[in-house]
Amino acid sequence: MTEILELMTPLQEHLDLARVPHFTTLPKFMARIRSMSLNILLKRILHLVYRWGEIIPITAIDSSGFTTSYASSYCSGRTGKTRKRFIRTSIAVDTERQIVTGFTFSQQPVHDVLHAENLLKSCHRLRRSACYVLDEGYDAEDLHVLIREQLQADSRIRVRARNRKRIYGRYRREIARSFDGTLYHRRNLVETALSVLKRRFGESLKARKYGYPLKEIRVKILVYNLDRWIEKTLIIVIPGSFYRAKNTHPFYN
Repeated sequence: MTEILELMTPLQEHLDLARVPHFTTLPKFMARIRSMSLNILLKRILHLVYRWGEIIPITAIDSSGFTTSYASSYCSGRTGKTRKRFIRTSIAVDTERQIVTGFTFSQQPVHDVLHAENLLKSCHRLRRSACYVLDEGYDAEDLHVLIREQLQADSRIRVRARNRKRIYGRYRREIARSFDGTLYHRRNLVETALSVLKRRFGESLKARKYGYPLKEIRVKILVYNLDRWIEKTLIIVIPGSFYRAKNTHPFYN
């Protein structure tokens, strides 16, 4: 990072840097900052994106894994050593703006339903949603009860296909009778957000010490949200117009 920053003289001037920071500055920052501070930053970013009291029409939830290994898939296949350590990451995404409104992590294998319960409560506190869409891995009557009765929102979770014909649970039977495929397919947008997050900001984690990988994922999500917000608010018409726009945009002031 410091080597790249040395080559970017205009960026140094914009940040008012008298000199390029030492290469240990970022690791020391990650060591000192608290996870709670990063959660507060997420809340501040959501205040930039949404108006006061605005309700998200549809929020989609899904999970994926970030690896703590440097080895590529090619090297893993040649050596026969597969990646065994992943940090399970579940995120809630506004399907309209593609903004991450909540996240939760686990370093141990956890069922999707247990992850979703904590995530639904946390993201609903930050930004309420009118409807939550989840895939069949989250098919549980308890989640329907949580969303519809406690959070006062609509739930769309595909009923898992099983050999038995009887479907237990009032809300699960209601979904099976009148399943809205159009609304459910909005769930694909959370997979798009996960794909963009990994491709643009990296799937593998560089941190090794305890607690640091979780902070690194938090930072990736925060940068992803800022990138989405800037992309929506800055209008680039012709080459060079970015510099005129950034001088007047509140984010750069």
